[in-house]
This record gives sequence, structure tokens and C-alpha cells, in this order.
Amino acid sequence: MSTQEEQDKQFQIECLTNELVSMLIEERGLTMEQAMDTVYSSHTFEKVERTSTGLYYQSAVYVMDMLREELEAA
Repeated sequence: MSTQEEQDKQFQIECLTNELVSMLIEERGLTMEQAMDTVYSSHTFEKVERTSTGLYYQSAVYVMDMLREELEAA
């Protein structure tokens, strides 16, 4: 069973992911499905999910900057 701390981290990851998806839709005109695929398949999201990085605790704007750099480099 999950501890409250693990549940809180997962909630923060989900909220951050929702914000990233919304930002991609707004900025790049992607559909919901395209934006979700982009986020979930990114290296940035891998880092967000790895709670030891602490990235899940950062602002969506900060993480979006990382995601933009990753997408532009691809």
C-alpha cells in the first residue's frame, strides 16, 4: 500500500503532466492525444517520474522549458 508521501508525489506528477499537456496544446496547436503522447514519450517526463530528481516539485514553466529544449533538439 502506498504511503501518503508517495500518493502526494504521484498527485504532483499528475498535476504537472496536465499542465504540460495544456501548454503544448496552447503553444503548438496539438490535439489532446498528440500532446499526451509527446509528454509521456519524452525524456523530460522520465525525469519527472523519477522522484529522486525532484523535478516533479518544480513549476510547470520550468519543466516546460526543459521539454521545449528536448523537442527542439529532436
